[in-house]
Formats: sequence, C-alpha cells, structure tokens
Amino acid sequence: MCDMEPVETRKPDDPAVVDALDRLRRGAVEPCVLTVLASGPAYSHDIVRTLARVPGMFTSEGTVYPMLSRLRRAGLVQTSWRESPTGPPRRYYELTAQGRHAVSAFTEAWHTFRTGVDRIMSGPPSVAPPPGHAPSTHTDQTTPTRVEETA
Repeated sequence: MCDMEPVETRKPDDPAVVDALDRLRRGAVEPCVLTVLASGPAYSHDIVRTLARVPGMFTSEGTVYPMLSRLRRAGLVQTSWRESPTGPPRRYYELTAQGRHAVSAFTEAWHTFRTGVDRIMSGPPSVAPPPGHAPSTHTDQTTPTRVEETA
C-alpha cells in the first residue's frame, strides 16, 4: 500500500475553492485509486484512508466503493478474499495488466495536461493567431474613410 505521511486535510472555507476542488477531483479520483493500487493489493477501507490523507482529496466510501466495482467490471482491477484478524474476510483489490496500463497512460497524459495548465496559470499567454495565419493587422476604423470620386 502507498506510504504517505498523514496530512491535515480540512476543507477550505471559501466556497469557490471547494467548488473548484470538487470539479477537479471528479476527473482525478479514479486514476488516483488505480495509482494507489499500483503499489500492491489493498483493502477498500485502506484506499479511502490513503486518499483522505492527501490535501484536496476529500473522498468517502460512498464514492470509492461503487468506483471499485466499476473498475472491476471494466477489467482494471481484480479482487481476492483474505482472512481478517478482526472479523470476516475482506475483499482486496489489485491492478490487472489493463489497470497498470491505465495508470501509465493517465500518468503520461497528466504530466502533459498539468504542464499546460501550469503554463497558462503562471501568467496569461498572449493570444496567437492559428498556425498558418498572419497576425491580425486590424485597425480601429471608427471614422469612415472618404473616397474621392474622379471624373
């Protein structure tokens, strides 16, 4: 399982920040679950706890459990039952070859995406014309141009 240092993870006070994190998280939780499993088989509750220790990754069993079922049906994870020292057997999840490929593909795509977002967020880019088009030479023509007629 992924060894991460415990971090205080309280939700931000600003509703706009909470909304932005919710929108970002929706697209990232599934690849994060798969990435947690890249370090080895894990019990679902341990996956939730691992994600909960990451700043900005507020998630719950209600989100992760159905996701694990979808990932299993999609062939990205497989499950096995293991005895528990404190109760009934537990279902453990681990990546399949297809799941490992999904993690690799997401990691590559994420680096490209993150680099692009970081570049934009670090300062507004100049607006460039599409490739193959000359820069605009548009001038403000608020006063009409008079054309003299010649006879």
